[in-house]
Amino acid sequence: MATSAVSAKILSHPEASLYVGDLHSNVTATMLLQKFSTIGPILSIRVCRDMITRRSLNYAYVNFEEPIHAKRALDTMNFDLLYGRPLRIMWSQRAPDLRKTGVGNVFIKHLDKRIDSKLLYYAFSTFGNILSCKIMRNESGESCGFGFIHFETQEAADMAINKMNGTFLVYKKIYVARFQSCDSRPDSPCKFTNVFIKNFGDELDETQLHELFSKQGEIRSFKVERDEHGNSKGFGFCCFETAEEAEQAVKTLNGYSIGNKQLYVGRFEKKHQRLSEIKRKKELKKQESTNKYQGVMTSNGESKGFGFVCFSTPDEAVKAIEEMNGSTLGSKTLYVGLAERKQERRMRLIKEHKQQLQTSNISSQVGLLVRPQTNPKLQQEITDIRSTKHMAHVNSVECPNSIVVVGQERLAPTVINNATLQEQKQTLDEHSFPLTPQMQEELSGKITAILLEVDKTKLHVQKSPDLLKAKIEKAIAVLQAYEAKQANAAKPATTEPTDS
Repeated sequence: MATSAVSAKILSHPEASLYVGDLHSNVTATMLLQKFSTIGPILSIRVCRDMITRRSLNYAYVNFEEPIHAKRALDTMNFDLLYGRPLRIMWSQRAPDLRKTGVGNVFIKHLDKRIDSKLLYYAFSTFGNILSCKIMRNESGESCGFGFIHFETQEAADMAINKMNGTFLVYKKIYVARFQSCDSRPDSPCKFTNVFIKNFGDELDETQLHELFSKQGEIRSFKVERDEHGNSKGFGFCCFETAEEAEQAVKTLNGYSIGNKQLYVGRFEKKHQRLSEIKRKKELKKQESTNKYQGVMTSNGESKGFGFVCFSTPDEAVKAIEEMNGSTLGSKTLYVGLAERKQERRMRLIKEHKQQLQTSNISSQVGLLVRPQTNPKLQQEITDIRSTKHMAHVNSVECPNSIVVVGQERLAPTVINNATLQEQKQTLDEHSFPLTPQMQEELSGKITAILLEVDKTKLHVQKSPDLLKAKIEKAIAVLQAYEAKQANAAKPATTEPTDS
């Protein structure tokens, strides 16, 4: 019966390949060959190494010629010391399904520091065939107080959980449960009893600190770290009986003022936990940076030539725009402005485009002419132009579409109607002024000023330049009469001499 059972186990692993783990980084294939060749002929040994650094990954594969020799090595050499570390030997599982599903995997914690993998293996071997047994250790080789056992079947694992959970192993009550991966564990608040304390310096000694923390609950242990001279390093640890007391101590004493310092009190974390948290924060920051620059970088990681900067206050943003807009960075001139949403920017550009079109419709028709100055007294003298007999003829003319000025293009009436009063004056000034010098160069400025005082609604309905010229001639006549009157008034009165 015993022979048939051994044969069945061997047949379940016909490749005769063993996994050897927990190796020291200095262990080589030659050392493993010397160790395992005493059992039987070996086909190959491979120590797995990093592809870049070529450092050992601390595990290897040993391939025997016969499965029976592999089985004998597993039974007799498991947990043997090599380079100061116990070997962890198990059958090579090429298919990862068994490892990933977690079937038959058991988690054990609250283990005594003196328990090693060999003692744990024999303590649980009565429940079924064990594929792997491991105690987790830190960098210095000390036990972390928990480990894993992988049974060949789930039935054996369930039996071990039912029998061993809550029992004592080396005078400590252990916890045994099914292994759960990080993804499958339920989200629950982390409970802790050990508290880390720092920033108390030399203000408080160990007795004063113990008294301060004893007010929060019952203390199991308390320690202040000291250097080789016995001086305090300014940090220590406090372990409470319950997690509730530890949480209360953190809430109450974290930030507690001691002289000019503030006490830091938080959950104690082991080095690998701190490193894991630092790594998580770095990954989170990297992800935030990726999201922040999303859309301004191409798929190849090249910049698209634009970006965004968010300031804490509007004043800082305005100052940045004033100082940085138009500045040179590298070989290019920067444009810096307020960030706008795509729809807002589109509406603003459409509005600006419409304004430019309206301005160009007016300004493109006229030249850069200087508006002449007017004489108020002259304007009063020529107001009768509006009531001349020629105006009836002008009003009877059919309303044209635009004014035609010599050397100018047509100006639509709607442009004048939509323009402001100042724009109307400027437009009429620039359209009537070019005609005036052709007839009376010395009076051109004054004549143009007179025309600007005529009703704009009548000016822009003229059909041809001839009608406008008629108004100019009328203005010249009035202007000449006004100047003649002024000249006569300026002559001195003459009197004949009388005889005395």
